[in-house]
Amino acid sequence: MASVTFRNVVKSYGEVVVVPKMDLSIPDGKFTVLVGPSGCGKSTTLRMIAGLEEVTSGDLLIGEKRVNDVLPRDRDIAMVFQSYALYPHMSVRDNMAFGLKLRGMPAKEIETRVSEASTMLGLDPLLDRRPKALSGGQRQRVAMGRAIVRRPQVFLFDEPLSNLDAKLRGEMRREIARLHQRLATTIVYVTHDQVEAMTLADRIVVMEKGYIRQIGQPLELYHRPDNKFVAGFIGSPTMNFFDLDVKSDSGKSTLAGPGFSLPVPERFDVAGHERVCLGIRPEGGKVVPVEEKAGILKATVEVVEPLGAEIHLTLGSELGPLTVVVGPDRLAAVGDAVGVAFPADALHLFSLSEGQGHLRRAADKEA
Repeated sequence: MASVTFRNVVKSYGEVVVVPKMDLSIPDGKFTVLVGPSGCGKSTTLRMIAGLEEVTSGDLLIGEKRVNDVLPRDRDIAMVFQSYALYPHMSVRDNMAFGLKLRGMPAKEIETRVSEASTMLGLDPLLDRRPKALSGGQRQRVAMGRAIVRRPQVFLFDEPLSNLDAKLRGEMRREIARLHQRLATTIVYVTHDQVEAMTLADRIVVMEKGYIRQIGQPLELYHRPDNKFVAGFIGSPTMNFFDLDVKSDSGKSTLAGPGFSLPVPERFDVAGHERVCLGIRPEGGKVVPVEEKAGILKATVEVVEPLGAEIHLTLGSELGPLTVVVGPDRLAAVGDAVGVAFPADALHLFSLSEGQGHLRRAADKEA
């Protein structure tokens, strides 16, 4: 096992800078997920670790060794691709053993490693099949098995579940989580799916336009996002946002918008801001009877999405559209007039200036 460290790493293609500057430490033995929208630089970052992309400047270390100029085959890493990349003319057994044979490993050792990996991944009944006779999930297991038998210092996963249907993605997420628990090896995993990131990671690195916006444990990013981008990217359905005016009277601050007002909770510092962004997660808003009362937003049900254990309501209001999650016993129909309450402990406030940082007070940030 080994850590992975980026020190002032820049990646550019001519004048196009993809990763402007990266300082990142991926701890030994941890499951780290790089997540962000398409084009944020996460796959490029993974490919730099693998040696498939050159580092333009800065230092990239695996363990204590600088690997900028080390060939991919000499980095002691194993990569699992989105496309499986299996040899179609080889059996499952031969696909898993091929890399070890190229290294000249003794046949008995190869057999032992393939047997251990196939048992771990439930591939024993499939060892004599060829890839065309396997399902998508089985092919991905073979690709994982081929990586496991190498016993590398670092596993790299590049959106490995993107080609699978929803049920298989869930099964493979659990498979990968169990794999990490058994092997306790450093894993760097790239995905654009924040659900995968939340369910798999020890640490999540949220990226945007080549920059790291926040690093933290899954629930830390969910409950305490540093900025509006992270708040909107982590969580499903996505957080609701409203730009509101800040009104001050007798030392007390209020957020105000069309047909809506809300006292600013004490944990937020809005001094110097005439306008801020209010964020609330769909599961944080509460559907209540319509009232003429501060903190209650009048809305109309526009879309009802029953999902079994919960119902997603898309509402229209004077502030704009918003989504609220309610329980399965909360009956609502399109056109119903409802109120939405904004509990103080469910609120987030963000600056509208560059960076759109969270407006928690200093004491709350340190808590």
